Amino acid sequence: MIDFRSDTVTQPTAAMRRAMADAQVGDDVYGDDPSVNRLEAMTAERYGFDSALFTSSGTQANLLALMSHCERGDEYLCGQQAHNYKFEGGGAAVLGSIQPQPLTNQADGSILLADIEAAIKPDDFHFARTRLLSLENTIGGKVLPQSYLAEAQALAFNKRLKIHLDGARIANAAVAQNLDIADITQYFDSVSICLSKGLCAPVGSLLLGDERLINKARRWRKMLGGGMRQAGILAVAGEIALNEQVSRLAVDHENARYLAEQLSSLDEFEVDLGEVQTNMLFARVAEGVAIDKLAESLKASGILISPGKTLRLVTHADIGREDIDLFIDKLKALL
Repeated sequence: MIDFRSDTVTQPTAAMRRAMADAQVGDDVYGDDPSVNRLEAMTAERYGFDSALFTSSGTQANLLALMSHCERGDEYLCGQQAHNYKFEGGGAAVLGSIQPQPLTNQADGSILLADIEAAIKPDDFHFARTRLLSLENTIGGKVLPQSYLAEAQALAFNKRLKIHLDGARIANAAVAQNLDIADITQYFDSVSICLSKGLCAPVGSLLLGDERLINKARRWRKMLGGGMRQAGILAVAGEIALNEQVSRLAVDHENARYLAEQLSSLDEFEVDLGEVQTNMLFARVAEGVAIDKLAESLKASGILISPGKTLRLVTHADIGREDIDLFIDKLKALL
């Protein structure tokens, strides 16, 4: 199948599969898994943090961050389109008793600093205590500028807030700007990094923070059922993801731009080429196009998309230029 639904569908590389088969393992709950310990130590040092924690998913890493920064009845600020607000099952509220305060995301994915400042609650027992600002990079495939991150960090510091980054696709943000991931993580008190999207690892994310935060998150991870035993089988794939797969993301970005150009040549789709910054593109579908039936026909031809009035297409390691050409040819024939 040629799968444009998400970069979560990427298959582990041959090097990952070999490493997983040969991984040194131990009981990670006891702290005895050498492969997990090596991944956590390497990541913390590389990206400028005291400590790191290997988690089962990006959703879990974000939830652990929220629950470690905030107590019951506290509040975190985020965007209306933030993944940890909109797409993670309300975990912060359900499991952490933490109140989200969603704010409008601008067209570039940012949140106006004035909106952030205005949303911070007074020190008054009538209000939830605002403790944390949570940002996402990339968001909707768009990269938050470094200057904005610096300004947001300064605002959080001056207002005595902690600042967290949902870095599900932080590697894409770094590659798009020709930066190191550490250039982005420097602005945050905690960061989650997903290994199982464009970086091709089969499972896992990392949460980075200071020692106090990670110790607290480790306790929450156990309570939430996220303590894994011989997790080194997964961790070695994550290590390869960070060491070998980051720079390759530039190819995904190039393919996304190529796909956007080809799709925009069709009257039935409208794509703003200027908005294609990484490996995602969003195409507005013309009225009268039976996109659900189109998706069914494409599936029968071995091509998967997620139908909608706005069509999100994602490029990744398992999609090449020839796959894009085949997709466009099939679309033309069906239309």
